Amino acid sequence: MSRLTILPGLAAFFCSSALLLAAEIDRTKPPVTPPIPDVKLPAAEEFQLDNGLRVVVSRDPRFPLATIRLAFLAGSKYDPKDAPGLSGNVADLLNQGTTSRSASQIAIASADLGGQIAANSSEDVLTVAGSCLSENTAAFLGLLADVAQNASFPDDEVQLEKQNRLQILRGERAQADYLGREALSAALYGDHPYSHIGPTEESIAQLDKKSLENFRDTYLVPNNAYLILVGRLPSASEVKKIVAAQFGKWQKKDVPDYHPPAIPANHKQLLLVDRPGSVQANIFSAHLAPNYSSPDYFPLAVGNMILGGGANSRLFNDIREKRGFAYDAHSITHPLQETGSVSAVTEVRNEVVEPAMQALNGDLTAMSKENVSAVELSESKNSYAGRFILRLERQAAVADQLETIQTQNLPKDFLQMYTTHVRSVEPDQIRATGKYWDPDDATVVVVGDASKIEKSLEKYGSVQLVKPTR
Repeated sequence: MSRLTILPGLAAFFCSSALLLAAEIDRTKPPVTPPIPDVKLPAAEEFQLDNGLRVVVSRDPRFPLATIRLAFLAGSKYDPKDAPGLSGNVADLLNQGTTSRSASQIAIASADLGGQIAANSSEDVLTVAGSCLSENTAAFLGLLADVAQNASFPDDEVQLEKQNRLQILRGERAQADYLGREALSAALYGDHPYSHIGPTEESIAQLDKKSLENFRDTYLVPNNAYLILVGRLPSASEVKKIVAAQFGKWQKKDVPDYHPPAIPANHKQLLLVDRPGSVQANIFSAHLAPNYSSPDYFPLAVGNMILGGGANSRLFNDIREKRGFAYDAHSITHPLQETGSVSAVTEVRNEVVEPAMQALNGDLTAMSKENVSAVELSESKNSYAGRFILRLERQAAVADQLETIQTQNLPKDFLQMYTTHVRSVEPDQIRATGKYWDPDDATVVVVGDASKIEKSLEKYGSVQLVKPTR
């Protein structure tokens, strides 16, 4: 066996270099964070077909891939009032068969092209998403066009969707977090369609092929859609030719006017969702809040990082680290097309519900009473902007952001200006957005065993007892 021998002079060099390096590093201070870089993306090319389909093209030559989004203004807020969850059902079934292909044929065809097709529905948007090898872009767009335009909703797949969705719903309803979010949305949004986050057992039972086709024929039309293409793509003229060949014959239709009820103002309410046998309570404190278009959005988002955006946040360090009330405590921003919401969330033992509520309210109140510190502001800006920049390293994330710009009607330079907006946030702006955390007009939902925790909550308002619905 050979042995490595280090010459004496070389050993001395390594030792002296190590000592010098150790002397230069002051480990009592955190390393200096470099400036937040700007987001630099290639300019997106945009054009529109005669049938109204709007197309956005962003070139990324790094990888031989194409990422595609076909986004419709057809999210869950467009569900018929007596059929909550219909948009999600349509999304689940789009790739389960067309007039010319079965579900297995769609799966095989997409795999042969080096990709896959799936669909999902959010509150505002139904999106058909896919990716493929760049060389197969034209063929893949043809497959995606078939799925979007010609979904046949086979009877056996509809029945399977009903069975699966019912079991999923029952599993969700067994979780305290789902029960809390369900009650929170209903309380925040009132009669507005944002109030429902999923189907009911009744709407699943009533699901049929006709309702799926009606939704598709009403909302999945070219003049209600955005086609996003990101990746190593052909020339601009060739892209236009391919898109026109696959989508140009798609007939435009009038889309029904959308006139939702008004979204209610924030007002104090305290709901207790009874979950007998729970040994802990899930607490949600929420407000309606700005969407992306509001000047309050970035100050609120940066403030959210300080309040509950990670292990360095106030909620985490207070409720978990200092008091030991919970394993986790965090806050969330959720911008939507018409409004948005923010919520602070934690799960605590039944025995500490009252002091946990007091601690949570104190942390929320502080956001509007005092400026955040310079250290908190700097760290939150760097963390927030850094996460955003890292996400954009992925084609899928770029496609998702371009979809958001289109469907939320945001400025074309939204991504390029993102870190500039983050850098520009000042302490007084964050303090001003503290009103969106104020416990005095918060919607608070607690999920737990009412027989164990109701008395503890009465100190914080008039408790409205809620029994989970089916």
